[in-house]
Amino acid sequence: MARHTRSWPVLLSFVIAVALEILPLPSALQALRPPLPAMVLIYWAMMWPQRFGLLTGFSLGLILDVLHGQILGQNALALSVVAYLTVRFHLQIRIFPLWQLTMTVFALLACAALLRFLAEGIAGMPAPPLAFWLRVISGAVLWPVVMGILDRLRLQAEARPTRF
Repeated sequence: MARHTRSWPVLLSFVIAVALEILPLPSALQALRPPLPAMVLIYWAMMWPQRFGLLTGFSLGLILDVLHGQILGQNALALSVVAYLTVRFHLQIRIFPLWQLTMTVFALLACAALLRFLAEGIAGMPAPPLAFWLRVISGAVLWPVVMGILDRLRLQAEARPTRF
């Protein structure tokens, strides 16, 4: 029998992540903003790889490109690669202890940042400051908190409806 899952908590998590991504912050805090859309994508691609993968990463990346006014396809490429790597190795990643999972997420976020950095370099844009890489570190530091919140959402989404 197929498992009943609700999709509204997942969609809500993506909408909140994108909303927090475009929320204006003071310039001092801008560099410390974690890449929440990428983190949410990693989580859902790891937990439900048959439902969230390359297409989700590509679509989310295009939405971020449009909202940020960046090179079209820059975030789409980065998030597609992150989604591919997560889906490809989801069985191994899921059994890691939390510290090892956090290091894996750090590597995936660094891969996405490197791809965005390379796309901007190919387009002839100036190199971002070193604060650009602080987002990756803040994402890895906040991963256990984000994972705990998304675990609760996943449990709510997987809850079976009560029937009499």
